[in-house]
Amino acid sequence: MALRYGNRHQKQLLPPSLEEYVPADAPVRAYDAMIDALDLAAVGIERAEDRVGCPQYDPRAMLKLLVYGYSYGVRSSRKLERECHYNLAFMWLMGGLKPDHKTIAEFRRRHRAALQRVIGQCARLCVELDLIAGNVLFVDGTRLRANAGIAHSWTVAKCEEELARLDERIGALLAASEADDEAEADAASLVRLEAALAEPKALRQRVAEILARVTASAQTSVNTTDAEAVRIHSRQGSHAGYNGQIVVDDRHGLIVTSDVVNDNEDSQQLPVQLAQAEAVLDQPCDVVCADAGYADYEPIGTIPAAVERVVVPSQRQAAGEAVGEFDKSRFTYDAGSDTYRCPMGQVLRCKGVDTKQNVRNYYAGAVCRDCPHFGRCTTNRRQGRKIKRRAYEALRSALERRYVEPAAQAIFARRKTRVEHPFGHIKRNLHAGYFLLRGLAGVRAEMALLATCFNIRRLITLWGVSGVVARLRTV
Repeated sequence: MALRYGNRHQKQLLPPSLEEYVPADAPVRAYDAMIDALDLAAVGIERAEDRVGCPQYDPRAMLKLLVYGYSYGVRSSRKLERECHYNLAFMWLMGGLKPDHKTIAEFRRRHRAALQRVIGQCARLCVELDLIAGNVLFVDGTRLRANAGIAHSWTVAKCEEELARLDERIGALLAASEADDEAEADAASLVRLEAALAEPKALRQRVAEILARVTASAQTSVNTTDAEAVRIHSRQGSHAGYNGQIVVDDRHGLIVTSDVVNDNEDSQQLPVQLAQAEAVLDQPCDVVCADAGYADYEPIGTIPAAVERVVVPSQRQAAGEAVGEFDKSRFTYDAGSDTYRCPMGQVLRCKGVDTKQNVRNYYAGAVCRDCPHFGRCTTNRRQGRKIKRRAYEALRSALERRYVEPAAQAIFARRKTRVEHPFGHIKRNLHAGYFLLRGLAGVRAEMALLATCFNIRRLITLWGVSGVVARLRTV
């Protein structure tokens, strides 16, 4: 069979401009159109064309470079610099500009706060294009590694253990020096001792400073590489990292807002993330839905009309646990008399309040000893059955009833296909299971860029490249 061979030295007539290299349906044109449609002043990126001095690169072009690079897993400033020299799509996007890696990194560093607002601008454009309705919102979080090692996370116990080890090492060096002094009394031994003690003393001072930081911090540990990162627990084990949060609209699964918090739990995040999304949409949603990780009823109680608007299963409902014969839910609470009534008709009265945990304790008393269910319901012969009622108990019961309603079940069934899909795209397709930047400001900027990449990719899926470009020109 004949073979075809290439010839690198063959003379060719190339197109006269970069525009002719990029076809009309190339995805890069959709990213270009989206960034062109953004209001840079609204996100906080200044474009001062009349400023004197050395000309700077167009901020809009630099933003395009970051968004398009992140959309294909190219996040390093050095890799972005390389793409501007050899990748035709990047060359077309930048109009032939070739910023070096220092310029790219500095732009990203100086505009961290502005980059966080890009996803909000993108969401507002999608509202104008009637792609985001804002009626039903889904909230979810995922753990992402920080640009720091878990070995650099220090707790009080770890600091004290290291200090004890260093004290032992210093003591051993001093003891060895004293033994040498008895054998030979020369000045050189003192010089050798000071040199040997320099390293452990410096390390001990550094560990003592870390201990002071951990003690003063509200966190249980402090990472010396990224001070704002926390210890996160995921399927891959424990790492230094952050908790990424997104709010997704139900209509087409587009991201409304993104955020990153240094908290390993999602329990406090539902009202915070909902408020941010409603600020972007400039209207309250009808329903907000999340998984059982957000089932902390104290913060949920701050959401207006939470019983009608929130669809969140309790931990028991999420685990599919059956209601026991003598579960607390089998007992009837009477708000008027502030009492519980057990399935056998006995009354449990409030006989103590835990003011620290805001819990009221109810007891049936010695009457339980004569109950045929004594031993299964309770084994306490003197106080009888005990029930704890927390301040949010009424809200919890109402939300559990709300969750099992057919309409709520239909909404919750769509949750995975809406809010977990973006995380899969970000982690697998964009290879962004970790952050490059450090600190909350940096990781929030990266998360916003990744969320924007997902939204643009989703628009291409819905309308195609030509459709995205045409519609964005109308807003």
